[in-house]
Amino acid sequence: MDEDFTRHSQATGELHVNSRDQFIDLQGSFLVSFPDQQVRIQKLVAEGDEVAGLATYTGTHEGPMGEFPATGRSVESTFLSLFRIEAGQITELWVEWDNVAMLTQLGLFPPPTPSGG
Repeated sequence: MDEDFTRHSQATGELHVNSRDQFIDLQGSFLVSFPDQQVRIQKLVAEGDEVAGLATYTGTHEGPMGEFPATGRSVESTFLSLFRIEAGQITELWVEWDNVAMLTQLGLFPPPTPSGG
Protein backbone atom coordinates (compact mmCIF):
# COMPACT_ATOMS: atom_id res chain seq x y z
CA MET A 1 0.00 0.00 0.00
CA ASP A 2 1.38 3.37 -1.03
CA GLU A 3 2.33 5.80 1.73
CA ASP A 4 0.09 8.46 0.10
CA PHE A 5 -2.87 6.06 -0.17
CA THR A 6 -6.33 7.66 -0.43
CA ARG A 7 -9.67 6.09 0.58
CA HIS A 8 -13.01 7.37 -0.71
CA SER A 9 -16.39 6.40 0.78
CA GLN A 10 -19.75 8.11 1.09
CA ALA A 11 -20.67 5.44 3.64
CA THR A 12 -18.38 7.03 6.22
CA GLY A 13 -19.43 10.61 5.51
CA GLU A 14 -16.92 13.29 6.38
CA LEU A 15 -14.21 10.82 7.39
CA HIS A 16 -11.23 11.41 5.09
CA VAL A 17 -8.31 9.01 4.72
CA ASN A 18 -5.31 10.46 2.91
CA SER A 19 -2.42 8.24 3.98
CA ARG A 20 -1.52 4.63 4.69
CA ASP A 21 -1.19 5.45 8.41
CA GLN A 22 -4.68 6.99 8.53
CA PHE A 23 -6.06 3.86 6.83
CA ILE A 24 -4.35 1.62 9.37
CA ASP A 25 -5.85 3.72 12.20
CA LEU A 26 -9.31 3.49 10.61
CA GLN A 27 -9.07 -0.29 10.31
CA GLY A 28 -7.99 -0.43 13.97
CA SER A 29 -11.14 1.49 14.96
CA PHE A 30 -13.27 -1.02 13.01
CA LEU A 31 -11.61 -3.83 14.99
CA VAL A 32 -12.60 -2.10 18.24
CA SER A 33 -16.23 -1.91 17.07
CA PHE A 34 -16.32 -5.41 15.53
CA PRO A 35 -13.43 -7.46 16.99
CA ASP A 36 -14.55 -10.70 15.30
CA GLN A 37 -15.03 -9.11 11.87
CA GLN A 38 -14.45 -11.19 8.76
CA VAL A 39 -14.40 -10.31 5.08
CA ARG A 40 -15.22 -13.00 2.52
CA ILE A 41 -14.34 -12.09 -1.05
CA GLN A 42 -17.02 -13.17 -3.52
CA LYS A 43 -15.58 -11.79 -6.78
CA LEU A 44 -12.54 -9.91 -8.03
CA VAL A 45 -12.29 -8.38 -11.50
CA ALA A 46 -9.16 -6.67 -12.80
CA GLU A 47 -8.67 -4.41 -15.78
CA GLY A 48 -5.70 -2.18 -16.42
CA ASP A 49 -4.59 -0.60 -13.14
CA GLU A 50 -7.89 -1.26 -11.31
CA VAL A 51 -9.29 -4.19 -9.34
CA ALA A 52 -12.97 -4.35 -8.35
CA GLY A 53 -14.24 -6.54 -5.56
CA LEU A 54 -17.53 -7.80 -4.20
CA ALA A 55 -17.30 -9.08 -0.63
CA THR A 56 -19.34 -9.93 2.45
CA TYR A 57 -18.56 -8.38 5.83
CA THR A 58 -19.65 -10.06 9.07
CA GLY A 59 -19.04 -9.11 12.68
CA THR A 60 -20.46 -8.63 16.14
CA HIS A 61 -20.83 -5.07 17.43
CA GLU A 62 -18.83 -5.38 20.67
CA GLY A 63 -17.38 -1.86 20.96
CA PRO A 64 -18.40 1.74 20.29
CA MET A 65 -19.00 2.79 16.69
CA GLY A 66 -18.90 6.58 16.51
CA GLU A 67 -21.77 7.85 18.64
CA PHE A 68 -23.33 4.38 19.01
CA PRO A 69 -22.47 2.16 22.00
CA ALA A 70 -22.00 -1.57 21.43
CA THR A 71 -25.23 -3.46 20.76
CA GLY A 72 -23.92 -7.04 20.94
CA ARG A 73 -25.73 -7.72 17.66
CA SER A 74 -24.23 -9.29 14.56
CA VAL A 75 -24.22 -7.91 11.04
CA GLU A 76 -23.78 -9.34 7.57
CA SER A 77 -23.39 -6.86 4.74
CA THR A 78 -22.28 -6.97 1.13
CA PHE A 79 -19.91 -4.23 0.00
CA LEU A 80 -18.21 -3.12 -3.20
CA SER A 81 -14.68 -1.85 -3.56
CA LEU A 82 -12.46 -0.54 -6.33
CA PHE A 83 -8.70 -0.40 -5.94
CA ARG A 84 -6.25 1.53 -8.12
CA ILE A 85 -2.78 0.00 -8.37
CA GLU A 86 0.33 1.95 -9.31
CA ALA A 87 3.86 0.53 -9.42
CA GLY A 88 2.68 -2.61 -7.62
CA GLN A 89 1.08 -0.71 -4.70
CA ILE A 90 -2.50 0.14 -3.83
CA THR A 91 -2.76 3.91 -4.22
CA GLU A 92 -6.51 4.49 -4.01
CA LEU A 93 -9.63 2.74 -2.74
CA TRP A 94 -13.33 3.43 -3.24
CA VAL A 95 -15.55 1.39 -0.91
CA GLU A 96 -19.33 1.52 -0.44
CA TRP A 97 -21.98 -0.42 1.49
CA ASP A 98 -25.60 -0.05 2.59
CA ASN A 99 -25.45 1.80 5.92
CA VAL A 100 -29.22 1.61 6.46
CA ALA A 101 -29.20 -2.19 6.18
CA MET A 102 -26.25 -2.46 8.54
CA LEU A 103 -27.72 -0.05 11.12
CA THR A 104 -31.07 -1.84 10.93
CA GLN A 105 -29.38 -5.17 11.74
CA LEU A 106 -27.79 -3.50 14.76
CA GLY A 107 -31.16 -2.13 15.93
CA LEU A 108 -29.94 1.43 15.35
CA PHE A 109 -32.27 2.35 12.48
CA PRO A 110 -34.52 4.09 12.69
CA PRO A 111 -32.26 6.01 15.09
CA PRO A 112 -33.13 5.68 18.78
CA THR A 113 -35.05 8.59 20.30
CA PRO A 114 -32.78 10.73 22.50
CA SER A 115 -33.39 10.47 26.24
CA GLY A 116 -36.01 12.94 27.40
CA GLY A 117 -37.21 13.48 23.81
